[in-house]
Amino acid sequence: MPYETIIVEVEEGVATITLHRPQVLNAINVTMLHELLDALDTLDRDPSIRCVILTGAGDRAFSAGADIKEMKDKTPLEAMETGMLGHRVADRLERFRTPVIAAVNGIAFGGGCELALACDFIIASETARFGQPEVNLGIHPGWGGTMRLPWHVGKGWAKQMIFTGEPVDAATAKEIGLVNIVVPADQLLQVAKNMARTIAKKAPVAVQMAKLSINTGLDTDLRTAAVAEVESFAVCFATEDRKEGISAFLEKREPQFKGR
Repeated sequence: MPYETIIVEVEEGVATITLHRPQVLNAINVTMLHELLDALDTLDRDPSIRCVILTGAGDRAFSAGADIKEMKDKTPLEAMETGMLGHRVADRLERFRTPVIAAVNGIAFGGGCELALACDFIIASETARFGQPEVNLGIHPGWGGTMRLPWHVGKGWAKQMIFTGEPVDAATAKEIGLVNIVVPADQLLQVAKNMARTIAKKAPVAVQMAKLSINTGLDTDLRTAAVAEVESFAVCFATEDRKEGISAFLEKREPQFKGR
């Protein structure tokens, strides 16, 4: 898949999408947003893809956020269009059929932090830093940060990060629940790929239904979420993988899941 601002690689059922504008710390422009949408749509149609990793080129940045030069002269209507496009990408990551892991190397500021938040979970290097510094520019987060950051870290920490614009380091991010795992920088991508391969070996439909149930539960009340979970649970019983998984367990062997 030839793109101008991202690189897409697929290996053993795991797709790695790399934000690739290292000369500007992988700042996100409109072209990158459109290319991310196209890549995610293409990968989502490929049944062999069982997990996705989102990362940034180089060791300095996952992404420094939206391209400020591109934002400089936007009118309110143009800003709204860009905001909606950023939301489309974040929603696409969140609703992607399979799990999406953010492997955060270096800074994840502004829109970069918001894209990481839209992934299913975050693995960070020890050098990673997370921030929503938009107030320093006279604006506030516009790609889901005011919603997803409180979901991850709670109201207090989200307000502190957004109101002050001050970043947190990887250790603090892990402590407050923003990050799952912190690893040495030179191990980041390997740890993320190992995690992705572990997920890829599980029953694909079960993993996808679990992701759908979790997302549905976060978006609705407990009773509605419970009904959705039971329906999703029941769908798994219609799959060949359910039969294979239970048979393999009883026969004390490794299951061979087919994704159907």
